[in-house]
Amino acid sequence: MTRYFRTILGVAACLVPVTALAQASRTLEPPSAFAGIADQHERSVALFKEAGKVLQNPRCVNCHPAGDRPLQGDDEHLHEPSVRRGPDGHGVAGLHCATCHQAANFDAVGMPGYPDWHLAPRSMAWQGRSLGQICEQIKDPARNGARSLPQIVEHVSHGTPVAWGWAPGAGREPAPGSQAVLGELIRAWVDTGAACPAN
Repeated sequence: MTRYFRTILGVAACLVPVTALAQASRTLEPPSAFAGIADQHERSVALFKEAGKVLQNPRCVNCHPAGDRPLQGDDEHLHEPSVRRGPDGHGVAGLHCATCHQAANFDAVGMPGYPDWHLAPRSMAWQGRSLGQICEQIKDPARNGARSLPQIVEHVSHGTPVAWGWAPGAGREPAPGSQAVLGELIRAWVDTGAACPAN
């Protein structure tokens, strides 16, 4: 049965299916959906905003935390047990990420995994940042792992940790759309000047 919530607009009540709202948050429009925006700068910003549905999703933010602990869950709560980033993002001695996170998801216990599970470097923290701030980070080689924009396109399009976002295992919602569409959006964003949202 579809669940509904009630929104009061003046004196009128409007019923909106929760499932329809949830579905909209999981979609990712391709670059062609923005072809009608004549101004190239505005189109570039719109493309990045669409990609932002993935970049600001818990599947990404949980591994791009601002602090020393990873996040987990759709509510982005602190990781339990209380693990730490460590010097290279792979955890601390005696409790490396790979102690629990193996090369693939282990759905029997709800343990996510992929080869070389680790946190993004602190310079790539997205937690608590606006989409405009994330955009500027992504363009800055000093904060993006010394990548050029074409390398960013490649990383987003084919990177293993990025791919995990659409195959996160039992009990976790995948990132919106697909890795292929995200890669197309980021490529189109670069091709239109890599403009960033104001905030």
